Amino acid sequence: MKLSDHFTLEELILSNTAVRAGLDNTPPADVAKNLVTLASGLELVRIALGGLPIHVTSGYRSVRLNQMVGGTARSMHVQGLAADIVCPDYGNPFQVCEAIAAAGIAFDQLIHEFGHWCHIGFAAPGTKPRDELLTIRSAAIGYELGLSNV
Repeated sequence: MKLSDHFTLEELILSNTAVRAGLDNTPPADVAKNLVTLASGLELVRIALGGLPIHVTSGYRSVRLNQMVGGTARSMHVQGLAADIVCPDYGNPFQVCEAIAAAGIAFDQLIHEFGHWCHIGFAAPGTKPRDELLTIRSAAIGYELGLSNV
């Protein structure tokens, strides 16, 4: 099911971990509505990256899937409002994060994670985005304020 010009429901709920575990990762109706918000935000990200294709490595996660992959209990992935992305045609994950940060997109969180991907989360409809820029190098160190190249 198409949620926006370039993003489908199937793409935003696909999880290799869920497939391997035989876990149904279908979102409930309220979360499915949030996935439309996520897709709209990802369209803005795509524009910021010169219209290049974005690969979503992790979108919506059921509570069980989020536990399986070690996600935080308050993860916006569970609400259908976050995605981990890469755009190799644009550049490395740090360059992707920098471009998004410079584009003026209203995001809740933008995180350069472990040097491998860019996490972008959007505020729930009706709430104010926090515009947080963070970096995480390792779980032991935790989140650092600002974007930095890992």
